[in-house]
Amino acid sequence: MSRTPRTTTDASNGTAATAAGSAGGSPAPSRLVRLLHQDKSDPWAVRLLPRIVFGLAAAYTLFAIASQSGSSFVMVCATLLLGGTVWLLRRRTQLLLALASTILTTAFTGYFSAVGDSARMTTSAAVTGTAAFGYWALTGMALLGAWMVKEHPGRRGVTVVLADVILVIGSVVGMFVPEAGVPIGFVGVLGVLAVRGASAKAMTARGRRVGRAIRRPRPRDTRKTADS
Repeated sequence: MSRTPRTTTDASNGTAATAAGSAGGSPAPSRLVRLLHQDKSDPWAVRLLPRIVFGLAAAYTLFAIASQSGSSFVMVCATLLLGGTVWLLRRRTQLLLALASTILTTAFTGYFSAVGDSARMTTSAAVTGTAAFGYWALTGMALLGAWMVKEHPGRRGVTVVLADVILVIGSVVGMFVPEAGVPIGFVGVLGVLAVRGASAKAMTARGRRVGRAIRRPRPRDTRKTADS
């Protein structure tokens, strides 16, 4: 019985001894030595060196691109911000999907409104900005409306995508009929939030309750049949 725990705890005792020895000044291999030695039996050092090399190369490339001009610097900063946001939200797929859909919808609606106004050449720039800001406000309304509901019956990201698709369709209609673009988007966003939100679930539950109440026999009717 005394041999078994000794054989099973040899590795742990060895690691503890090396740690104690390194603290006491014995020639234990440090992390730098392990990294430079690149022993195949050490997966930590084998994996870390390529990551360091590629990381330094990527940092130098971004620095070289950002130092060319002011627009390049802004582009690099925006790319880093977007990459950090995606990394932080990698586990929240619905929120990431909703944000991506919101960004694309903002770009598409702004483009379609600008193209429609430039093709007509009868409206001013203020009207263009008003239409674009109206679409962007509805995009934010769809994003906030999907997350304001505490108990959402469906997937929130899918709700935002559906609302954004209707907004893009409304902006396409607004290219030809400027007065109908924003109202179509507003009604579409409200409809999607109502159907996909908790209000639709509550309405269906109330409808089922009313149907069950109608189907149940009334107590007065049962009494009349019993007396007869």
